[in-house]
Amino acid sequence: MEPNDYLPILEEAVQDVLESLRPSDALAAADGDAYLEEEDRASRDRAPGRASVQVKLTSKEIPRPLRTLNSSDVGTLVYVPGIVIATSKARTKAKHMALECQKCKSTISVHLGAGYSGANVPRFCSAQVGRDTQVGQEANPCGTDPYRIVPEKSSFIDQQNMKLQENPECVPAGEMPRNMTVLVERTMVLSVVPGTRVKLMGVYETTNAGGSSKRDRGGGKVAVQHAYLRVVGIDEETEGARGDAHFTDAEHTEFKTFAHRPFKDVVKDLRSRVAPAIFGSDDIKAAVTCLLFSGTRKEHPDGTARRGDVNVLLLGDPSTAKSQFLKFVERTAPVCVYTSGKGSSAAGLTASVIRDSNGEFYLEGGAMVLADGGCVCIDEFDKMRDEDRVAIHEAMEQQTISIAKAGITTMLNSRTAVLAAANPPSGRYDDLKTAQENIDLQTTILSRFDMIFIVRDERVYERDMQIADHVLNIHAGGGDELALAADPQQEKERQFLKRYIEYARAMCKPRVGERAMRMLEDSYVKYREEMRERKRTGGHAAVPITVRQLEAIVRISESLAKMCLQSTVTEEHVQEALRLFEVSTIDAARSGVADMVVLSAEQREELQVVETQIRQKLAIGATMSKRHLIDDLSRIGVNEWAVTRALLVMTQRGDVAERAEGRRVTRMH
Repeated sequence: MEPNDYLPILEEAVQDVLESLRPSDALAAADGDAYLEEEDRASRDRAPGRASVQVKLTSKEIPRPLRTLNSSDVGTLVYVPGIVIATSKARTKAKHMALECQKCKSTISVHLGAGYSGANVPRFCSAQVGRDTQVGQEANPCGTDPYRIVPEKSSFIDQQNMKLQENPECVPAGEMPRNMTVLVERTMVLSVVPGTRVKLMGVYETTNAGGSSKRDRGGGKVAVQHAYLRVVGIDEETEGARGDAHFTDAEHTEFKTFAHRPFKDVVKDLRSRVAPAIFGSDDIKAAVTCLLFSGTRKEHPDGTARRGDVNVLLLGDPSTAKSQFLKFVERTAPVCVYTSGKGSSAAGLTASVIRDSNGEFYLEGGAMVLADGGCVCIDEFDKMRDEDRVAIHEAMEQQTISIAKAGITTMLNSRTAVLAAANPPSGRYDDLKTAQENIDLQTTILSRFDMIFIVRDERVYERDMQIADHVLNIHAGGGDELALAADPQQEKERQFLKRYIEYARAMCKPRVGERAMRMLEDSYVKYREEMRERKRTGGHAAVPITVRQLEAIVRISESLAKMCLQSTVTEEHVQEALRLFEVSTIDAARSGVADMVVLSAEQREELQVVETQIRQKLAIGATMSKRHLIDDLSRIGVNEWAVTRALLVMTQRGDVAERAEGRRVTRMH
């Protein structure tokens, strides 16, 4: 097929059919056709009364990966998927150009091809070419380059440049994602924004490597061509259709049969398929399952929206398989982007404005824009700079990213769930520190996580033996290709889970029932009262319990209902959601609050020595900076950690009170 030849003919045929539906206009046009010159016909084509038709093509075929395009595809129609990562401003290109000689006022019409193709403007006036010249008369009376463009007699179309990047799940490990320039015209201009997943039908074309024709002439650069895609059709993926949203009749039957079981059996089955290589951690696996299925997004009549995605934070000791959960979600979620906190900037996570070689500004989406409709896994969340972490506040709750840079003011969608893993500031969870000191994240970011798990590496003999046996069995059979080939069940279960997640997210939008709503109200009021009582007795919750946490329980309940393909959230779903919320966020809020530290005999003896030195430095009723107190005792050989531990024990006992958010201490007894 030669699309560049046939597409204009197809558009002309559609235009003729459209005009035939208006008999009066068609009759008037037929009466005047005999007296129209070619330039007049072009003017009539540009008149407002003549409809401008653009034919858009689509396909039901499976799209080709972007990286498979090569030189043999030049000049053919291709159908490729990807993510629009950058868009330029709209610009104008001439389609029919009317040129007028500035001296003799003769006019000519030049037609420009589609895409980046241009037209060669004659260097000399065509009215003088071929005319006999008398001896001694000037050969070119109009001079060189006499033509100027007449805009009011020319016709123009809109064009826009975009960058299309292949989907993250299609990029082989260790390779950079491929991208290519995309050109859209006319009605498709400004139709998509960065972060949109699309399938594009277009003509694979080439253009010169750059530079003017004068510079290219004789230099050999004409042979170097840059490929781009001239779009003739856009299929935009909706939020519920991320991944492969086409399901066979057999899959419909299989999924409905799977969900038509008791609620606890369905949840237990799905939980067992999440990261089977990780021992235990059933509650974390259930939370990750809720994150993969997500709740229901609500659009209100006033234009506001309530997010349906579940955000989960895993915080605790190293070597507790936090990163393994993130890697499993990356492989299983229909759409997922994995990133590390230390190597991620605010612009890399949200969006940035870049300038290309031509000086034009582009809007380029970051990780949370590319994962729109899916999940973002952020490892080493505590290693991020504070200003970078603050940049994702809006993206996590409002699920939008606002940009106001370089004259570009816009808003991008980031409807994505966040799964983050972090370590305490000291590297391990310190039992002698309060929960606030161990978590060490701002309240503003903590309130945006629906479930916060404190993952502890507990030293229990029986549990250590079970974990060691589990890990050694994995290592014993993990490298055996024959063992993997003989037992493909694990990969089969992961593929089933991935397809079931796609099916549930596309087909099921549960809502909270009346009785479940009453149960949620009572539980929220109870949690608020408990935290108010703790604050009254002098304790401080490490994690705030606000209305956001009530919405979090609603989202968890909806995701549990979605696992069973039910349209209504029942009390059974709310009960399980409350249990998950209890073992995660509520336990994190309670941890380290008014808990007495249990010490061995040697530790108590050491503490008594340090306490005596603190009393010598600090008189009863006196107030002193904690930093100065630690520095003074460090000069006489007392370990800073021992001073901090002694102050913590004295604070819990009531001998010392902290002031100014823990920066100053006052001796009470």
